[in-house]
Amino acid sequence: MQEKLWPHVLSLFRIVVGALFVCHGAATVFGVLGGNFGSGGAAPVGTWPGWWAGLIQLVGGASVTLGLATRPAALLCSGSMAFAYFDVHQHRALLPIQNAGELPALFCWTFLLIAIAGPGLWALDTLLLRSRLKELRPSTFPGPNDRVPVRSPAGGAHEHPGRAEAAE
Repeated sequence: MQEKLWPHVLSLFRIVVGALFVCHGAATVFGVLGGNFGSGGAAPVGTWPGWWAGLIQLVGGASVTLGLATRPAALLCSGSMAFAYFDVHQHRALLPIQNAGELPALFCWTFLLIAIAGPGLWALDTLLLRSRLKELRPSTFPGPNDRVPVRSPAGGAHEHPGRAEAAE
């Protein structure tokens, strides 16, 4: 049961984390949702590192939310949060609880997990991969649920279950 739920739970996890990251980016770049650091305004365009971090949060978070180029986008988001932690927070104190760096640390490790685990089933990456595979696969090629005749080493033929039946 857990194996069947994992791709769906991973997709939900990716969507929620990406959407939260988009909110941070929108606050920084556009000044919405309380604005940059709760100031009510946007970060000045092109300022380093704030505006650029907001742009990564906005675009990278949207990409992760949609599941488009998920792994590279999640890796970029993870790296930006590692940079934020060490550049902004770490000099204040050693531990995230002491230096207000919990959010960057959590986002960093969360996006690293997404980069490693992938997007899950509900992702544009997955849909694009499926459509490419359908184009490459001839119509006579058996699907995962088809029974395929296989020759045994003894010379006799027997039916071999497709991938879906073999996994059950």
